[in-house]
Amino acid sequence: MPAANLGIKDRGALKPGYHADVVVFDPATIGDRATFEKPHQYSVGMRDVFVNGVAVLKNGEHSGGARPGRFVQGQGRGRCP
Repeated sequence: MPAANLGIKDRGALKPGYHADVVVFDPATIGDRATFEKPHQYSVGMRDVFVNGVAVLKNGEHSGGARPGRFVQGQGRGRCP
């Protein structure tokens, strides 16, 4: 729904030809370990993450440097001074 609200095409749904980001996690174990004293702590409970259909996290481990993300421009581009 956010992609549709922002007027961003080819996103926001798992359909052929669309760019999709998918996160697979265990709701019983997901959590953030970062604190103000130690802000650079990894979250836990994330199993798999796919960005634009490419796996960047598999079974909780980074998949080796994949960086398939893309800059997305919505309809608000250029409206701010």
